[in-house]
Amino acid sequence: MISGESDFQTELKPHEQIDILKNNGRKIIQNKEKFMFGIDAYLLAGFSEIRKGDIVVEFGTGTGIIPILLADSPAKKIHALEVQPESVSMARRSVELNELSEKIQIHEGNLKNASQIFSKSFCNTVISNPPYIKTTQGKLNPSESKNIARHEILCTLEDVISSAEKILKSHGRFFMIHRSDRLDEIFILMEKHSFKIKRLQFVFPFIEKPPVMILVEARKNANSGVKVLEPLIMYDSKGIYSKQIEAIYKKFTR
Repeated sequence: MISGESDFQTELKPHEQIDILKNNGRKIIQNKEKFMFGIDAYLLAGFSEIRKGDIVVEFGTGTGIIPILLADSPAKKIHALEVQPESVSMARRSVELNELSEKIQIHEGNLKNASQIFSKSFCNTVISNPPYIKTTQGKLNPSESKNIARHEILCTLEDVISSAEKILKSHGRFFMIHRSDRLDEIFILMEKHSFKIKRLQFVFPFIEKPPVMILVEARKNANSGVKVLEPLIMYDSKGIYSKQIEAIYKKFTR
């Protein structure tokens, strides 16, 4: 992302800024003192396969980056759920800033209550970039908003998967990015909640380093059979994105 000016008149709160998305031109409001999106949002958006007419729900949208990236997809409607009120405000203003209110709707609430917010069997597709770190692991940040985004303080991995199962139609698809060292737990919880994993892609920082993240596509009430995609290498060298990453950015070029 790169900072830029906007001719759209919107009120910014202290520490907020308007960023222009790389290769995309759309704008997003973020608070530099709070959690700001990273490359994993692009990885997940690029991995997610949205079909014509899909009703999509995203869990934990933050400031709305993934719905904004997917705004040109053939989805009929994108609903995005976020628990932190300040992030909800920024996401809603970003949707208005980009004139996307007909395509994207931002909801405030905890994903654990998704079936009450959206009803059961509401959508075809769920997308989530959930907190990666258990509360018993990792060092907490002085920023509460960053802790909520990174640590399982308000929801667990099982909450995410269970809630996705409740609001998805049968054979609906669930796309998620998570830490690769939790893959065994992901498989167990997917099976527990009526999902079969259909696609996996390991994400490596460099070709000689071990994977740090995993992209997962699961389907509700599906048959067994997993396709493991070629490894996704993020950097050719320090600070230089790989051709694979550049290709993902180009997916969202407007």
